[in-house]
Amino acid sequence: MSARLFTGAMICTPDPVAGLDLRVEDGRIAAIGPGLPAGGVPVTELRGRMIAPLFAGPLAAGNPATFAVLPAGPPEMAVLWPRDATFVVDGAMVSSVEAVPGPSSSPHLGTWIDSTGYIHQHLTPDGRYDETRGGRPHAYRGAFRIYDDHIVYRDDLGFWAYGRFDGGLLHHAGYTFTRKDS
Repeated sequence: MSARLFTGAMICTPDPVAGLDLRVEDGRIAAIGPGLPAGGVPVTELRGRMIAPLFAGPLAAGNPATFAVLPAGPPEMAVLWPRDATFVVDGAMVSSVEAVPGPSSSPHLGTWIDSTGYIHQHLTPDGRYDETRGGRPHAYRGAFRIYDDHIVYRDDLGFWAYGRFDGGLLHHAGYTFTRKDS
């Protein structure tokens, strides 16, 4: 998706005056505010919904367009009821986590190791991940879904994270991983 305007939503931002509309361009948030012009891009009406970040950081212009669209209500709904969410990952809309087929046929399954060798992330065909950190197995565990070259994680502790596959690399949470068999 190169550009899209999301309108009419309650938007979780650091500035309570900002909100209602959110414009995405090239995988990043271009603008947030009331009454943003469509400018010829597709418009998605979200009245009665809220937009909440999927990573630790604000929804702000210039940040990655990675967020959840949820029924209006408390932000923890994304953790409690993910089947009701639509996800936008780097600007691309993906369907609800439960509605997407499992990753059993994804070419991205396997073990990914960060550039220092400290983190080993195991992506398994059942849609689960298991991280080894500093030699300690099972440091983090959870579910994941892969959508084209994007991955969305839901940790068993309740937090969400995202990543992107690019040219044999996995970029996730500020780390760069390579396949163990690469």
